[in-house]
Amino acid sequence: VQLQASGGGLVQTGRSLRLSCAASGSTLDNYAIGWFRQAPGKEREGVSCISSDGGTNYLPSVKGRFTISRDNAKTRVYLQMNSLKSEDTALYFCAADARCWYRLGTLSAVDFRSWGQGTQVTVSS
Repeated sequence: VQLQASGGGLVQTGRSLRLSCAASGSTLDNYAIGWFRQAPGKEREGVSCISSDGGTNYLPSVKGRFTISRDNAKTRVYLQMNSLKSEDTALYFCAADARCWYRLGTLSAVDFRSWGQGTQVTVSS
């Protein structure tokens, strides 16, 4: 599946953004979708994942601030990001696979096979 992430931008601390992950030529209802982020000089980090049956999981540092969801048409997955902090600044990616993959309790980027391009989120103080 081909994915496209969008919705990034430059916002001030405490504000919100909604990222969108869309599929080209197919729906996403049979896929788990993960959101990852990568800040300069840091490893790619799993932020959240929604399974095909709607189960969700979050990185502890974003739990309560970020919400992952699917649209009713099953063509998009959103990441609503509220109360943004400077440490949320990163390039955000969405990825798809049959399930949400975890290693040592964290969302595992290496196990997701389909990736979209990144969308930049910059949070200024």
